[in-house]
Amino acid sequence: MKAARTFQVLTTLSILALSFGSRTFAQVPDGPQTDPAPPATPVKPLAPRPASNGDTIIVPSGTRFSVILENGVSTRGAKPGDSVYMRTSFPITQDNRVIVPVGSYIRGEILESKRPGRVKGKGELRLKLNTLIFPNGYTVDLNAAPRSADTGGKETMDSEGKMSSPGGKGTDVPTVIRTTAESVGVGTVVGAISGGAKGAGIGAGIGGAVALAAFMLTRGPDAQLPRGSTLDIELEHDLALDKSQIQYQNLGQPEPINPMPVR
Repeated sequence: MKAARTFQVLTTLSILALSFGSRTFAQVPDGPQTDPAPPATPVKPLAPRPASNGDTIIVPSGTRFSVILENGVSTRGAKPGDSVYMRTSFPITQDNRVIVPVGSYIRGEILESKRPGRVKGKGELRLKLNTLIFPNGYTVDLNAAPRSADTGGKETMDSEGKMSSPGGKGTDVPTVIRTTAESVGVGTVVGAISGGAKGAGIGAGIGGAVALAAFMLTRGPDAQLPRGSTLDIELEHDLALDKSQIQYQNLGQPEPINPMPVR
C-alpha cells in the first residue's frame, strides 16, 4: 500500500515536470533572438592636409612706420568710423632685406572726432590703422596708432595718438577780453558822436554785447590733418608676415609728396 502511494506521487511529479518543460520550450523561439549586426562600412581615410611651412617674419611691436596721408581729415566734418588712407614713405627692413616696401598702402578709421567749443575746448582727433596692403596685393591686419604728425599747423599729439587743435581756455579768455575792449572803444566813439556822453555809454554797452555775442557763437580752430601730412605710426602688437608673400627684391616705388596747403 505504501509503495503504491509512493509510485503515485512520483508519477504525478513527473507529469507536472513534463508539462512545465513543454510550456517553457514553447515560449522560447527557435533560432537567434536578434538580427545579426550589419557589416561595418569601411571608413575612407581622410586625404592628408598639405603641410604648412610656418615660415613667418615677425615685425615687433613698437616698430615705427613713416606714412603720408592720402585724404584730408578735419574735425569740421569727420565722424567716428570714417576711413583714412595712407601709404608708406620709408621702407621697413629686417636682416638687411626690405620686408615692407615704400608705397605700401594702409587703411584706418577715425575713432574719435570732437569739434572745439565756442568758449573753451579744443578740436580732437583720434585714429587707428587697421590694414596693411603690399604692392603685390598681400593684405594683413595691422594694429597701429599715430605717434606724431606734421600737419603744417599748430596741432599737437599726445602719447596715445590723440591730436588736438590749438586753442582752449587759456587763449580764448584773452581773446574775448581784447575783442570786447576793442568793440567797447568803437561803440563809445560812435555813441559819443551821435549822442554825447549818454550816447557814449550806450554805445559802449552795445559794442561790448555785440563782441561777446559774436565770440560766443564762434568756435575755436578745428583739428586738421590735410592731405599730404606726414605721420609717424607705431605698431601696438607684433605683426606676422608670410615669407612666401614678401618680395625682397621689390624696394617699392616712392611717389611725389603732394605739398600741404598753406595754413
